[in-house]
Amino acid sequence: MAKQKKKKKRRGFRLFVKIQLVLIVLVLAGLAFYFFGGYAKKISDLKSDAYDKVHSATDETFRSSQTSLVYDTNGNLISVLKGEKDMYYLEYEEIPSDVCSAIISIEDKKFYQHHGVDFKGILRAVKAMIENGRVTQGASTITQQLARNVFLTQEKTWERKIEEIFIATEMERLYTKNQILEYYLNNIYFGNGYYGIQAASKGYFNTEVKNLDLSQIAFLCAIPNRPTLYDPVTHIDNTIKRRNRILNQMKEDGKISAEVCKQAKEETITLNRPTSVKNNYVETYTYYCATRALMAQEGFEFKNTFQSATEKERYEEEYDEMYETCNKKLYTAGYRIYTSIDLNMQQELQSSIDTTLEKYTEVNDEGIYTLQSAGVCMDNQTGYVKAIVGGRSQEYNGYTINRAYKSFRQPGSAIKPLLVYTPVLERSYTPDSIVVDEPIEDGPSNSDGSFSGSMTLRSAVERSKNTIAWKLLEELTPETGLEYLEKMNFSKLDENDKRPASALGGFTNGVSPLEMAAGYATIENDGYYREPTCILKITDSSGEKILSTKQEETAVYKENASRMMTDILKGVLTNGTGRGLALDGMPCAGKTGTTNENKDGWFVGYTRYYTTSVWVGYDMPKKLSGLSGASYPGRIWKTFMQKIHEGLEPQEFLSYEPEQSKTEEAAPQENPGAETPENTTDQNQETKPIDIQGNVTEKPENKKDNKSSEEQENPSDSDNNQESQEPETTPGENQQPDNPQENPTENPGENTNKNPSENPGENTNQNPSGQDTQENPADTAGNSPE
Repeated sequence: MAKQKKKKKRRGFRLFVKIQLVLIVLVLAGLAFYFFGGYAKKISDLKSDAYDKVHSATDETFRSSQTSLVYDTNGNLISVLKGEKDMYYLEYEEIPSDVCSAIISIEDKKFYQHHGVDFKGILRAVKAMIENGRVTQGASTITQQLARNVFLTQEKTWERKIEEIFIATEMERLYTKNQILEYYLNNIYFGNGYYGIQAASKGYFNTEVKNLDLSQIAFLCAIPNRPTLYDPVTHIDNTIKRRNRILNQMKEDGKISAEVCKQAKEETITLNRPTSVKNNYVETYTYYCATRALMAQEGFEFKNTFQSATEKERYEEEYDEMYETCNKKLYTAGYRIYTSIDLNMQQELQSSIDTTLEKYTEVNDEGIYTLQSAGVCMDNQTGYVKAIVGGRSQEYNGYTINRAYKSFRQPGSAIKPLLVYTPVLERSYTPDSIVVDEPIEDGPSNSDGSFSGSMTLRSAVERSKNTIAWKLLEELTPETGLEYLEKMNFSKLDENDKRPASALGGFTNGVSPLEMAAGYATIENDGYYREPTCILKITDSSGEKILSTKQEETAVYKENASRMMTDILKGVLTNGTGRGLALDGMPCAGKTGTTNENKDGWFVGYTRYYTTSVWVGYDMPKKLSGLSGASYPGRIWKTFMQKIHEGLEPQEFLSYEPEQSKTEEAAPQENPGAETPENTTDQNQETKPIDIQGNVTEKPENKKDNKSSEEQENPSDSDNNQESQEPETTPGENQQPDNPQENPTENPGENTNKNPSENPGENTNQNPSGQDTQENPADTAGNSPE
């Protein structure tokens, strides 16, 4: 009986297996019909296109690239972008064998065995994807990569992948393996504008590739996989880790011995970029903006917040791949790139920084000034960037990064208007609301260690009271405050920033000068945010438009709250911590910012015409005695803004509608330093309520006559080209009362930063600025940030 049951079970199982096999066959047959029946013509067309592309190619296809040109707002040539394939092209016989061995070991082990496509490699990649839930290893051969780089785009569709396979197999029929390797090593991108192994060798080591040792060769071969992640200038640790992986792989493949591998991994890599290289901050920012504009045109969706670390990692991989693809076009496609940059204003901002800090001559081992500064100027009428400086200029600063958009530092009190005060002004507070400056348990002290009792909110901002900003953010909630910064695309916000200490600039990762300029420009623009960029349009070499940017606006703050904030910030420059920094004959508003131990100094301010942010500090944060927002940053700001406003008509800020004041006390006390707010409204202006939670697409027509992006494609900005003279007064000569040390010392101490090239890159924050402000600022009573 038992045997019969077993037989029945076996027969039942076999029947089940047969049925499943029949179903699988039917499904496969259906898929085959769908793809090879319904899409037979499409596949045939792709194969035909692939054949035509390969057979119409010549040596020039793999050697030449078209030059792109970049222009400023007045039509002046800023930069020439040309890939260096022509100049540094190497024949196969000129390429060191270690280069070929290294690149094959890490990119395509079966290069000499396959015929263009490694199907086993594809199966391994699919298996790894199933096991890990995402793509963890590539499956493209060297031939496929060459096909994609030369003939195709990085678009991720099955049609593109099939055509890539057809092109690769056709190339294998037409060219020898050595030819394919030669073309590949002369075309792959090594970051920082270097195409080909010889250009990379000259760019990073200032010598020809034939002079490199094994460790240096493996180092260079580490870059092409992800040039942004493995950028030797900004992420050299990542590059070295991948170099070691390549050396281990070469050892496993029998290309080098264990002893040679060990010695090569122990070798210290020292970059030696040409002394003629000078960091042009306009160029680096222009390339960044142009690349992102091309990414947006390709449909890439930019993000700053993520639900998990895995989601962030996937996004960064996709970002890097798309960025590298679009960046390559700048060097090879022959574009004409028109920008909003005004070279006259650029020179003024650079000169203001250099002159103000000229007595600080200490340099690090690479010859870079240790005390640094960065600044950004935006046009408030259009929202475009007019000038951007990422550091002090000097004859050799090839390693330095553009700190204006790549470096993230603690903002100190400069963040208060964006994170705390403008948001609470939307919630029944007014400039005349009474608030109380008093000790807070487990909270901060003020910069002078004292408490002033009852005062107006206006006076609290002017005097930069830490206790009041802390309490107001607690009332508002840090989560709500950070939502405002998220709407303005502050890119390094962290879950740990949801704490009251953020009211004083105590962020985990910090902010950039570009982000701060865009934030304050939003307040000036009645609460509407515009993504900062300098790209007006891009055309091909014949003048046909590729793209033009449009400054879309996002409602962040309510109009009346923004105008109240501006009215308060006017007083900072006359009655508060920025006293003495007001411009001559031009209404202006702004805010100082200083971090714990005077490690970072900020000043961000604006007129109706322009918004400018300035940061001063060391690349590796350390104390600079006497540094405050009103000292060097404020002086740079005033010198620059005074210059660019010469000849411009004074423009008053728009007044706000008086609202009923919310107070913390029943009996308000008069603050002797408070101003009486204007209580008139331009009767010719139309006011529309703004729902801050909604998506506002129409801006109230009560601001400036904004120019459209089409009108801005070739603006003249003639007002800024006039002859100018030095201002009669010394910027910042009257220091704020809560920072008695007026002049930073000339010898700020020994510099601990030995390699500023490892400062934060585009997609990572390596700057340890998260240490500047303590989790509990009250722990430094009497020395809290201003």
